[in-house]
Amino acid sequence: MDLQPHEVQALTPLLAAEAAAEALGAGVDAADLEQAVWVRLLEHPGTALPPQPAGLLRGAVRAEARLARRRVRREAPYAAEPATAYDAGPEPEALAAERRRALRAAVRRLPARCRPLLSLLLSPADPTYREIAGELGMSQGSLGPMRSRCLGCLRRMLAAEVAPPARRGMEP
Repeated sequence: MDLQPHEVQALTPLLAAEAAAEALGAGVDAADLEQAVWVRLLEHPGTALPPQPAGLLRGAVRAEARLARRRVRREAPYAAEPATAYDAGPEPEALAAERRRALRAAVRRLPARCRPLLSLLLSPADPTYREIAGELGMSQGSLGPMRSRCLGCLRRMLAAEVAPPARRGMEP
């Protein structure tokens, strides 16, 4: 949708009111719902704004609220670390502790903007996205993209530290 700055300014209070009305029932933050609707509206360039945009905004907010309700119902935290083939003896605990230490050390070497987010995601308290967003002072909808960028950075950093296994059966 091609929105002009004056149109965005005119639609913002209406969208904020609609998002606030739907957010509680959807179990999401009103600002996150509002952000999701703006993204949805801007995903369709070339579409003209109707003469009475209130219906369009109301429908977009309700559609995003439905998606958020479905997402909240489907998402569930993991109860524990996945089981391994070595479930007996002290070795699995020692290996898991070593993996956690290595991961936390790698997180401490990340850029400053990624450290707090990944530290909270790795917290034993297992905070929700809403709690993490509140702790970091950012919108819940921005956490996913930021988490993705930070995990990519962590992945690249760890890949550079770990040499790939040598091919077997091939002479250099």
